[in-house]
Amino acid sequence: MHHAFSMADFAIIYSPDFLTHDTGSFHPENAGRLKAIVAALEKAPWANHLDWREPTPVAQREEVDALIAQLHNPRYVTALREIAHTGGGHIDGDTVVSEASYAVARLAVSAWLDGVDYVLETGHSAFVLARPPGHHAMRDRGMGFCLFSNAAIAAHYALARTDINRVAILDWDVHHGNGTQALVEKNAAIAYCSLHQLLAYPGTGHSSETGFHQNVLNLPMPPGSASDVYQVQFEQKVLPFLNAFTPDLLIISAGYDANAADPLANINLQPKDYGVFTQQCLSVTDKILFGLEGGYDYNSLSQSVLATIGARIGL
Repeated sequence: MHHAFSMADFAIIYSPDFLTHDTGSFHPENAGRLKAIVAALEKAPWANHLDWREPTPVAQREEVDALIAQLHNPRYVTALREIAHTGGGHIDGDTVVSEASYAVARLAVSAWLDGVDYVLETGHSAFVLARPPGHHAMRDRGMGFCLFSNAAIAAHYALARTDINRVAILDWDVHHGNGTQALVEKNAAIAYCSLHQLLAYPGTGHSSETGFHQNVLNLPMPPGSASDVYQVQFEQKVLPFLNAFTPDLLIISAGYDANAADPLANINLQPKDYGVFTQQCLSVTDKILFGLEGGYDYNSLSQSVLATIGARIGL
């Protein structure tokens, strides 16, 4: 029952299957990340406003494999499936495939598509609490912990709807989403904006990279940057860029490794800063889909997710 004046509902698209992408106990991108976020969400003061949803099984969603084949080289997809079917292995120095990973990566794509549907059909927001992450995945290969390009796939899926003409992606993960950019920069109907640590992995995302339609904005941030530096970039660059594009949907590649506590980077944000970013994004559109990317310190990761969702539901 929806009450006319209740706070916005907020969907969490999650499956315990996402825990079965097994990267090994010492890998930073591990199942404990999701467990920490789920535990924090269940204790949140607004926990009763969360609408927990299981992702649509891939067998019931033919678009999943079609979109993966559209955005990724089918030879890569086949190779990934074979690695998983033969028990797993590394596809690069830090990207692990386990027995379940191919199935789980496809389920993650389905979850991102469910998120698009939920946001566009209800007007509320959703957070896709899935792994593996996606923004480093290139057309021909996975890298940087990522297997399929979830955000780029979700953007293309949204554009196939008759009511959607433009989709923007904001990537606030501390690393540049090289895969996302490569897979959307030729499409004038998709804008991509990334704030990321200067010269950090994977070394891409220079401010001179502006896409094929001036549809890309890269903002490399000096190591040590804190919320004051980010605030200036949001007010002077990010929001004007997104507002000028007038997206019908805003997808946020929500990585939380720009936190000061994160072990993999050197940016000094605090969890509460993500609540501020979220409020600012609501001035662009209230149709916002959040999807998890990086973030490797369990406490700052889960507190940042809480700050993001709390800002969206008005608490």
